[in-house]
Amino acid sequence: MKSIIPYILTKRSFLLLLFVVNLFGTIYGYIWYESQLSVTEPIFLIFVPDSPTASMFFTIFLAFFIFGKNVPYIEALAVITLMKYGLWAVVMNGLTFLEYGSLPWTGYMLIISHGAMAVQGLLYAPYYAIRLRHIIVAAVWTLHNDVIDYVFEQMPVYPAIVEHMDQIGYFTFWLSILCIGTAYFLSEKFTGGSNPSSSLIDSK
Repeated sequence: MKSIIPYILTKRSFLLLLFVVNLFGTIYGYIWYESQLSVTEPIFLIFVPDSPTASMFFTIFLAFFIFGKNVPYIEALAVITLMKYGLWAVVMNGLTFLEYGSLPWTGYMLIISHGAMAVQGLLYAPYYAIRLRHIIVAAVWTLHNDVIDYVFEQMPVYPAIVEHMDQIGYFTFWLSILCIGTAYFLSEKFTGGSNPSSSLIDSK
């Protein structure tokens, strides 16, 4: 089983499929944020669509990985933000379910898609070339995004739990710390990540 997973993850046909799925998911995510972006001050625009930006980082990683290249800063941003916003959306929709006792079908879709975001970021950890300096840059981006969201109030709004925004902001900060710490642990475990070359990618 352990040998099957790396084989699948490095198979070119699977990588191309994953690239296309993430590309279209990223585009759909930015469209989903359209209503919020339309009323967002220009200075905050880059920080508002959190999940699609995370999947954009991963899409860029995949594009380079397919050709046997590493982009460590992008990889660090991808793994941290995929974990963070993937888990965040799962938890927020879970809280909405507890508040209302049910979810619309879109809520379940978000749980599945965002859960998958977090998982895919972790699955490719052995193939990242991340070092401490890359994690530091990604950590600054991630924590700065929390400030934009919860100090400047640019976070996405879930009507069912909007009255708990202070607690959600506190939770989000520590979720960021957890994801940053996990990325550092993974970078140490895999000694900065393997440097994938074309020989690692199955051509079929």
